[in-house]
Amino acid sequence: MNKIFTALTECAAEATRVAREIRPGQLSGPTPCPEFDTRVLINHWVLYSSYGLECRALRQVIPDELTGRDFTAAPDWAEDFAAQLDRALRAWSDPAAWEGDIDLGWATTPAADVAGMLLAELALHGWDVASATGQQYRVSEESAATIQQIIDASGKEYREFGGFAAVVDVADTEDPWTRAVAASGRDPQWASAIRS
Repeated sequence: MNKIFTALTECAAEATRVAREIRPGQLSGPTPCPEFDTRVLINHWVLYSSYGLECRALRQVIPDELTGRDFTAAPDWAEDFAAQLDRALRAWSDPAAWEGDIDLGWATTPAADVAGMLLAELALHGWDVASATGQQYRVSEESAATIQQIIDASGKEYREFGGFAAVVDVADTEDPWTRAVAASGRDPQWASAIRS
C-alpha cells in the first residue's frame, strides 16, 4: 500500500520473532528505557504497538481495561501479541484507514503521520526489548530509511516532550538501522555496555 505499511508489516514480523524468544527469567532485567524493567517495557510495547495500532486505524480509544494489564502474565502472551499485531495490520490494510485525520486526544493528526508514529513505536521499542533480552533486532535498509525519515521529521518535537533523549553520535558509516536508533536518542551499544 505504501512504505509505512510495508515497514509496519516487516517490523510486526520481527516483533513477533523477538517476543517468542523471550524467557520468563528475563522479565525483571534492565532495559534501554531507564524507567522500565523488561516486563513493564513489554507491556507498554504490546499495548501501544498492537492494540493501539489497531485502535488508531479504527478511530477507537484503547479500552481502559487494557491499560493496566500485565500481558506477560499469560503463558502464551507472545502468541497473543502476534495475533493482535495481525489484527492491527488487517485494520491498516483498509485504504480508508489512511484517509483523513485521527483524533489523538491532544491533537488531530493526518492518519499517515499517526501510522508513522506507531511504526516508530513498534520498531524502536522492539529494539529496546531485543537489546534487553540479548537479541538482535533486524530490519531491512528500506524500512530503516522509512523509520529514519519519521524520526528526522518528528524527533525535535519528541525530544521537547521527553519522548526521545538527545541524539547519540555514531559514524556515518554505520548501517541505516543503527543510525535510526541513535537518532532516537538510544545508544546502539547499550547491550554491550550493560553486560560489561
